[in-house]
Amino acid sequence: MSLHFSVLASGSTGNAFYIGTDNQKLLVDAGLSGKQMERLMNEVNIDPSELDGILVTHEHSDHIKGLGIMARRYQLPIYANEKTWMAMEDQIGKISTDQKFEFPMASVKDFGDIEVESFGVSHDAAEPMFFVFRNGGKKVALATDMGYVSDRIKKTIEDADAYIFESNHDVEMLRMGRYPWNVKRRILGDKGHVSNEDSAIALTDIIGNRTKRIYLAHLSQDNNMKDLARMSVANILNERGIPLGNSIDLYDTDPKSATPIYTLNDV
Repeated sequence: MSLHFSVLASGSTGNAFYIGTDNQKLLVDAGLSGKQMERLMNEVNIDPSELDGILVTHEHSDHIKGLGIMARRYQLPIYANEKTWMAMEDQIGKISTDQKFEFPMASVKDFGDIEVESFGVSHDAAEPMFFVFRNGGKKVALATDMGYVSDRIKKTIEDADAYIFESNHDVEMLRMGRYPWNVKRRILGDKGHVSNEDSAIALTDIIGNRTKRIYLAHLSQDNNMKDLARMSVANILNERGIPLGNSIDLYDTDPKSATPIYTLNDV
């Protein structure tokens, strides 16, 4: 068995994630226009008409901008928790009743041969949640849009084979940047976003023996840079006895281009 995935887009302007097996194909969020979503999926040779559903993390526009379009165009079921449904219904247009499904927070659902566990995060949305995906002996954790990484989250996502993990901002860039103070305070707060430093500190607690890949995700276009995020996280991991380059590698993500499909084989 194998689990394959691509970070289709990640950043403050749009987010989408694909994960699948030979039998099941899931999209998480659709935070870009329908046309852009189709382009990104085409980059990694995924046919949107073959998707089995779309999972929604929360109702912010950078996660649901193309959700209604994709669902209607390809007749895809949408899975979200009750509060997220209530918060996003006015934003995504009319969705047929037979395409609406509830996926409660802190629950587990089977989508064919992919087991998906949802977990709550601290973020300024109605009821934001992210996911752990399992197939055979493999585990992929998707965790962004977090004000902080709680012990509960760490326990849920520990020792994954691959992480798509928030590294949103450099604190000094944010403090010195052009954003008004109320926005800076929101980002730095417990319901905002995780910084490069806090991302690395959390990763030191959750990386396990089977961890091989870490994708730094949801980078701010104004308050971070790929090289800076990678260097900041790598330095802290190295300082804490987790050297990179032997068995664990860091990867960039981008708001406009997809990462190559990567396959985790259960061997």
